[in-house]
This record gives sequence, C-alpha cells and structure tokens, in this order.
Amino acid sequence: MRLPGGIFLLVLCGSAPAFAQSAAATAPPPPTPGNVADLAAVVVSGVQPGPGLWKVSKGDHVMWVLGTLSPLPQNMQWQSHELDQVISQSQQVLLSPAVKLKANVGFLGKIFLLPSAYSARKNDDGATLQQILPPPVYARWQVLKQKYIGDNRGIERWRPIFAAQELYQKAIKANGLSKTGGIQADIDALATRYGVKELPTDYQVVIEHPGAALKAFKNSAPHDTTCFIRTLDSVEQDMPAMRARANAWATGDLPALRKLPDSERRDACVAAIAGAGFARALGLDDVPAKQQAIWLAAARTALTRNAQTFAMLPMTELLKPDGYLTVLKAEGYQVESPEDQDEDPASDSSVGAPASAGTSPQ
Repeated sequence: MRLPGGIFLLVLCGSAPAFAQSAAATAPPPPTPGNVADLAAVVVSGVQPGPGLWKVSKGDHVMWVLGTLSPLPQNMQWQSHELDQVISQSQQVLLSPAVKLKANVGFLGKIFLLPSAYSARKNDDGATLQQILPPPVYARWQVLKQKYIGDNRGIERWRPIFAAQELYQKAIKANGLSKTGGIQADIDALATRYGVKELPTDYQVVIEHPGAALKAFKNSAPHDTTCFIRTLDSVEQDMPAMRARANAWATGDLPALRKLPDSERRDACVAAIAGAGFARALGLDDVPAKQQAIWLAAARTALTRNAQTFAMLPMTELLKPDGYLTVLKAEGYQVESPEDQDEDPASDSSVGAPASAGTSPQ
C-alpha cells in the first residue's frame, strides 16, 4: 500500500532515482515533423532513440542495462527496433530499484487512515508557510507559486516538503517535461508482448501499526526547510539544465549527460526524510544501500540463470564511479558502457543487442 497524502518517501517519487517511479504513464502523442534538439532552450519531441545500453556479462550470459532519467521530455516518442529485439530475446526484465510501503491493515483500516494521512501533510497547529519559513525564502516561494501553481490557499498550510514537491511537479510540466516520459509503460508493453516476466526489485517496508506511524510522522516531521530551499533553487535556476539532461537522454548523447550537473534538490530531500526519527524506526534511514543490495542480488541471480536479461537502473548509478555496475565489475563481471561497445567492433557479434537502444512498442 502506498499511504495517501504522500507521506514518507512518496514525496520523492519520480524526482529521485533512489526511489520508486510511477509505472503509470499516458501514451506519448504521435511524432511531429521538423523537431530540432536545442539543448539550451527547447525540449525535444517526436521520435527519439534514447541512450545506449550498458552490457554486463560473465561467460555467455549477458545483461543489457538501460539508464533511466527523470524528468524526460513530455512529448517524446521513444522508439528503437533494437530494444524490441533485446527484450524479445531476454528471459527476464529486471526493474529499477524502488521502495514499497505496505501497511498491515485491512480494508476498513485503510479507509479510516485516509483522514489521518491527509492531515499528516499539513503543518502542526494550522501553521502557514509564511509563519514557519524565513521571510526571504517565503518571498521566493510566493513568486514561484504564483507562476506555476496559482491561487491555492490550501497549500499554504502544507509542510514545506510537500509544498515543494507540488511546485516541482507543476514546474517541470510547464517546462515541457514529465516524470517518466512513458518509459516504464513502454517496457511493460514489450515485456507483455513477448511474454517476458518482469521482476521488481522493491525494498519493502511493512508498517505494522500504520496509525502509530502516522502519529510518529506528525510528531517527528522531517527537517525539510533545506529540501524546500533546494527545490526553489531548482525551479529558479536548474530548469535549463533539466531540459538539457532530458534532451541528452532522448537523443542518446551520453557525453552531454556525463557533463551536465544534476540538481542538489534530490540529496537534500532524501536527507530530510531519512534523517527524521520516524524514518529510522521504520527502516527508511539507509534506503539507497538497501536498494542496491536487493538489486545486485537479483542481477547476480539473473546473470547466472538467464542467457540474456534486460534491466533498468537510474542513469546516475550508471554514470557515477561507485555505482551499481562498478560493484559487479569488482566481482569479476565484464562491464561495457555504450562508448566501450562503439569502440569494439567485435561487440556487435555478442548476444542479442546493439550498442544503442530506446523503445516504443510498434
């Protein structure tokens, strides 16, 4: 169960690759002619190839890994015949790391939780953002709220971390971006078409006493002012970089992705949640490490059992020097980036896949 009101880590969904991304996405519109990829100001649209695939292998067993990104161009149609081939020849699809919260209550218990969960989104004692934020920060919020959210009085009583998330979602949409770009929906469709089983790699947190958890959340609110400020920074300053990263992913420009800086918003918001007392009590204080352990265990099993596997990881994990695949490489698996494969003509003859791929079901 994902508790209503966006409590716990759900506030980060779609904005942090360490946490779950929604699998529900609307189908992208049909491609339009004459699209130009101007990374400085314009978000690309129409048919795009997406990034290349990383290759992990041991002996004659191979796993092709797609790096995912959020946000992505809203009007992009992701298309590649090559990835269609990869999934069609795979025995398993390994999904990206995610967090799943499960409340140990029955149906009636869930119904009764709704009012409590909703109130957990609000500040204590009806306090407003103006009352709890430093005046300069609140002044910035007012400008951005008017631009992207409009006249919404109710949000003024939300905790800063939830108000920040609402602003972020409205801002990326206004800038031609979306949380997922429909990528997961496309992968799901291909797996269904070819009868390939998807394997979630969720870190599951069972909440034995949801009512007590909600109370703990309200009594031990995350220290979310830093997250709020970093979100304002992102909306004010990082939108050009976000568009550029989204375009680089869509067009398969890995050198650009390596150079473009990511926002500091994610780390600040993760720290706000993970550092709260209730998060430590629920086992949410070291989520990235736990997610990594679960995904790596699933990857090792897949590489042992399957001749070919298709997998997904956040692009940040593929590009940073100490990411998931670095761990596999240290364990003796051969790891090749798309650039490595481009430099090695012999790689084209290996199991099932090219050095570049993206997809949209045909």
